[in-house]
Amino acid sequence: MAAVEFLGVIPVERLWAPWRMAYIEQPDSEGCIFCLDAVDFDLREKLILYKGEETLIMLNKFPYNNGHLLIAPRRHMADLEELSPAETAELSWALQQSVAVLKKALTPQGFNLGMNLGAIAGAGVAWHLHYHIVPRWKGDTNFMPVLADVRVLPEHLNQTYEKLSPFFKDFGKGF
Repeated sequence: MAAVEFLGVIPVERLWAPWRMAYIEQPDSEGCIFCLDAVDFDLREKLILYKGEETLIMLNKFPYNNGHLLIAPRRHMADLEELSPAETAELSWALQQSVAVLKKALTPQGFNLGMNLGAIAGAGVAWHLHYHIVPRWKGDTNFMPVLADVRVLPEHLNQTYEKLSPFFKDFGKGF
């Protein structure tokens, strides 16, 4: 379909987002991204900022915004009611402390906090419950997600990891 000129403006026909292919082509058989105890891995490679007794905190590999964190229990479960009191306490503490870290490290103006339980509710990893913490800034949402299903992130994941990791170095000592 050819572009049609309207008031001297030619609309964009294609928006390229090649980094999304890693998400689209990701096989379902990779296993659970939160269940890593049985595997030898590098924390940085997996974007893990904190690994506690009950909880782990990682950068979202496919973020909605810079600093988008995922907080999950280390034990594999999909249902909120399966959490033990210790897991509930550490998850709540990790959520609270992660917001404090993001405030110091990235100075956002607000946050979206949430959990999608079940695929029908929008959970991309429905088999392992987890929280999302999305830092927000004025003007961080533009037309790109609405028109092209593309998010523009001003910083690479590795840079965000390097910026946040010092704040998580002694993270578990407060719990």
